[in-house]
Formats: sequence, structure tokens, C-alpha cells
Amino acid sequence: MMRDTAPLSKPMVTDQTWGQEFKATAMLAAPLALANLLQMLTYAIDVIFIARLGDEPLAASALAVSLFGLVLWAMTSLTGAVAPLIAEAIGSGGPTLRPVRRSVRMGLWLAVISGVIGMGLCLLLGPIMRATGQQEPIIALAVEYNYLIVISLVPMLLAGVLRNFVSALGRPFFATAITGAGIFVNGFANYAFIFGNFGAPEMGLQGAAIATILTSLFTLAAYVLAIRLDPKLHRYHIFGRWWSPDWERFRLIVRIGTPIALTVTAEAGIFGTAAFLMGRFGAAELAGHTVALQLAALAFQIPFGVGQAVTIRVGYFYGARDREGIKRAGWVALAIGTGFMTLTASAMVLAPLPLVSIYVDPDAARNAALVGFALQYLVLAAAFQLVDGVQAVAAGALRGLQDTRVPMWIAIFSYWVPGFGLAVGLGFFTPLQGTGVWIGLAGGLASAAVFLLWRWTRREHLGLTLRPAVQPVTPPLS
Repeated sequence: MMRDTAPLSKPMVTDQTWGQEFKATAMLAAPLALANLLQMLTYAIDVIFIARLGDEPLAASALAVSLFGLVLWAMTSLTGAVAPLIAEAIGSGGPTLRPVRRSVRMGLWLAVISGVIGMGLCLLLGPIMRATGQQEPIIALAVEYNYLIVISLVPMLLAGVLRNFVSALGRPFFATAITGAGIFVNGFANYAFIFGNFGAPEMGLQGAAIATILTSLFTLAAYVLAIRLDPKLHRYHIFGRWWSPDWERFRLIVRIGTPIALTVTAEAGIFGTAAFLMGRFGAAELAGHTVALQLAALAFQIPFGVGQAVTIRVGYFYGARDREGIKRAGWVALAIGTGFMTLTASAMVLAPLPLVSIYVDPDAARNAALVGFALQYLVLAAAFQLVDGVQAVAAGALRGLQDTRVPMWIAIFSYWVPGFGLAVGLGFFTPLQGTGVWIGLAGGLASAAVFLLWRWTRREHLGLTLRPAVQPVTPPLS
């Protein structure tokens, strides 16, 4: 596609200072990051309840969620391409109702289509577990859990599209409020269906899957209600004529979103694969890995939220053809993300035991091995906090420029060559075992951070800030 090389116009926001950009980014990132954190806490509640059932149910759920989470993240990233498209439309200063409505509508279509495909992929869990040498009792538990949890995939993807819509339109607090309310729904449902409280049947591990389904349906319904009741959001009528396709817009979302999905698959895939690698060392090692990784993942939600915010902020300036605005938005977000991860890394080194105690009782004799492995891996998790933050925010900034293809190859190489290579080499061919796997994870993240940051710093030289010329097409019915 030809790139528009006309001189950049001067939009209203071009005179913002660095301090104003910091405030704008922080105000957008804070509710998104909090929503991400609350979403992780939703899964953390599952882990807390399931951990009370013992090591085998916890290990089984971890393996099932490693595949389910991989598919969910990939499909959410695919449909998440609506965010930079909405931001570009708003930043361009032109009419926004139709392009925004069509982007969201086609994003919802894509959520359903990709969700059905994703459910099929998740049902391959049993063969994957047997091929990777997992223990048969854990396989049986994981498959039963997985058969139910996949039902929640499509509602989660639909809610993800609506979350992108409300966030890009300046209502990110809806994401925070809805996710926060979902925590209470999930906690109540877990308590009821896992242990048979409030008259519900006692279902054990399957009860946790029922809780996930109910929470996903609640979240989707809450977004629909919020959009219907908010005048600014309702004026876009995103649910109107939902059956009317815009194949040009659909293809654009797929073109931008597919590399993002593959990028996330490369990253989430290495962490999911790590769970299967750890499972070969034993249930205690896998359970300790699960707890440590959950703590690292909780910390990651802040730079991940900053990355989501910078996609929108850079997208605004990209639509407005404001190179200085793009520069400010990207560097401010990198500073915020890196600064926070410095704090979380310090907490993991200085106070690891209180963090682990969030999930399990460290004084219980049956948890001794689990806690020992979790503390060991948590120190390594602290080591890659900084690079994890850098790669997440840099990737988000590049997505705001709709630059997704090269970052995809960077991710695939980084996570699966130095990352997976070190994990397997150190984990299975040295005495390090689980520690070696974690060193491999850190190596993959560091490689991605270096290459993505280099690409961001070279954005002008590479022509990434030049907005593609829009080709006129015959518009479909709105």
C-alpha cells in the first residue's frame, strides 16, 4: 500500500507538553491496568480455591489453563486490532461514527468466528498432555475441567471487543468497574460450586469451570448494559444492523490483528509450554511454578495496561499525523512501564514469602515442597520484570502505528530460539531443571525487549510514522 508522504498537519493536540502527555497516558492506563490486574485476580481466586483441593487438581487446572489462556490471548489480540483503528479514526479529525461502528461490528463477528475455532483447539488438550508425558490422573482431571471452561471463550472474546471500544472512546473506567464486579461473581460461584455451598452441588474442580462460565456471561452482559446506558457510547449504535457485513473492514482487522495474535501466541506459548516442561519434573515443581508465575503475571498487568493505553495514544497521533505526539506518547509510556516493574522486582526479591502466602499456606507441611520451588522461581521472576515491561510497552507503541508484522517475527524468534532453546537446554541437560526453564523464559523476554525497543527508536527511519493513504471504497450500509 502506498504511504502518504504529505506534510504532517498540525492537530489540536500537537502542543501538548511531556507532562501533559504523562497525565493523559496515566489517566488512560490506570483503569486499564487496574482492570487487567482485577482480571488476573479473577483467575487468582480460581487458583486460591483450587489449591485447597490439593496439588493434583491445581496442576491439572494449570495445564488446562495454559492452553486455554494461550488461545484466549491469541484470539483477544486478533480482535483487539479494533483499538488502533478506532484511535486512528478519532485522531484523524474526520467523521467517526461509521468507521468506529463498522470496526466494532466486524470485531464482534471475528470474536464469534475465532472463538468457535479456539474452542476446537482447546479440545486438543488431552492428546497434547499425553504427547508431552503428563501423569494420567492429572490428564483426567484437566480434560474434565477443560470440557467446561471452553464454553466461556466466545463470551470472553465478545467482551474483549467491547472493552476496546469503551476504552478508545474515553470510558476505560467501565473496564475497571465491570472486571471488579466480576471478581465478586467469580468468588461467590467458586465458593458455591467447588465446595457445595449455598445449596449448589459440590463439583470440585469442575465447579471452578462453572464459575468461569458464569463470570464471562456476567461480564459480557455488563458491557452491553454500560454501552446502552452511556449516551456517548450509545450514539455509535454498534449493535445496530449487526448482521450487515463490511468485508473491507473485516479484512483490515484480520490483516492488522493476525500478526498481533501470532506475537501473543509466541509469548504466551512459551509460558504455556513451560508449564508442560515443569510437569515432567513433578507435581510440586509444577505447582510452585504456577504460584510464582501467577505473581509475575499479576505484576505484568500494569505494563500490559500501559501498553494498551499507548496503542490508543499513539493511534490518536498517528491518525492526526503528529510525529512529535507519537514520540511523546511512546517514550512516556515506556518510562511508566519500566518504573513500575522496578518496584515489583524489588518486592519479589525483598518480600517473596508474603507474596507466596497469598496463594498457599507456607506453614502447612504438605505445602513445603511447593513453597520452596515457588520462592526459588520468584527470584528469577524478579530478574525479568524490567525487560518484560519494556517489551510489552514497546510492542503496544508499535501497534499504535499499525506496525505488527515485524514485531511478530521478533517475538517468534526471541521466545522460541533463545527462550525455548535455553529452557530445554538448561532444564533437561543440566542439573538446573526448573531453574533452567525460568532462565530460558528470561532470555526470551530480554531478546524481545532489545529488538522491539530498537525498532521503536528507528520508527522515523523505517517510515513507520507515515500514515497509509486511504483508498476510497464504496461504503456498505451502516
